[in-house]
Amino acid sequence: MIHESGILVISLDFELHWGVRDKRRVEDYRGNLLGARTVIPRLLELFTQYDIHATWAIVGFLFFRNRCELMRGLPTTIPQYTDRRLSPYDDLDAIGIDEQDDPFHYASSLITLIASRPNQEIGSHSFSHYYCLESGQTIEMFESDLQAAIQAAKPYGLSLDSMVFPRNQVNDDYIPVCRANGIKAFRGRPRSWTYAARNQEEESRWARLLRLIDAYINLSGHTCYSSAEIAAGCPCNIPGSRFVRPYSPRFRALEPLRLHRIKSDLSYAAKNKQVYHLFWHPHNFGKDIDRNLAFLRSVLEHFQVLRHGYGMQSLNMRDVVAGLTQEIID
Repeated sequence: MIHESGILVISLDFELHWGVRDKRRVEDYRGNLLGARTVIPRLLELFTQYDIHATWAIVGFLFFRNRCELMRGLPTTIPQYTDRRLSPYDDLDAIGIDEQDDPFHYASSLITLIASRPNQEIGSHSFSHYYCLESGQTIEMFESDLQAAIQAAKPYGLSLDSMVFPRNQVNDDYIPVCRANGIKAFRGRPRSWTYAARNQEEESRWARLLRLIDAYINLSGHTCYSSAEIAAGCPCNIPGSRFVRPYSPRFRALEPLRLHRIKSDLSYAAKNKQVYHLFWHPHNFGKDIDRNLAFLRSVLEHFQVLRHGYGMQSLNMRDVVAGLTQEIID
């Protein structure tokens, strides 16, 4: 029963260059993007070793095997952002023809690999890395984008039950659209004012700085959630708890604090039978891969201690919904 134990949820935002294209050129971020392709199989090995259930929220563009398929799969209505730099559609002619030619914009082989592993859920990160709080886009455009993402997953035999909004731009008005299109869970914003819903223009330097400090020192509390809170909505809101920041040489002396921050959160969740939700992007681990995976291994080792000592469970987002549904039936 979900309410009888602590829960660790892990979700990964898998987007490659589609998620950073308005901020970084491929040539400037090439190492991280190629590193993401290396790190994903190693993450899957770690998850298998520690019996970790995870949700991989994947940008719809990545599902296609080639540009012809991608062009045929475009939504009927595309977002008309006021800031045209946010739209990927103007760049489609510049991408390569397939995954071998362009490993930054296609990921069919990696999606197939993830789907083949036990307890790994594939969810949606929208079709086009859609920004739900930016001006110019509408709820109709969002629904068209979501429906295109659902269609892109079908050739893999996948149904998309979970949603992660790009850049955590959760728009409450769009939640009913998710429900109407079969989404059963979404990752809400962490319960901290530093993660309040903002578009790019509203995002402040102070909020970013405080989030950075909070990764090392407890400013925002343990940001864990009760199963009752999560069950209250439809689709279920499984808020993020902590973004797993990548290793930074600049802050290497603070690494013990960063690890302690997450381990103490996990311990709190286990002892208080609450849900703790870690999230990051594979490309965050694309540099300093060994250091980042060693950090994650330390987190999972601590989770193992809590699993044996307190019965803490690892569940993906779909598992959480299934568990809550079963409790209602029982």
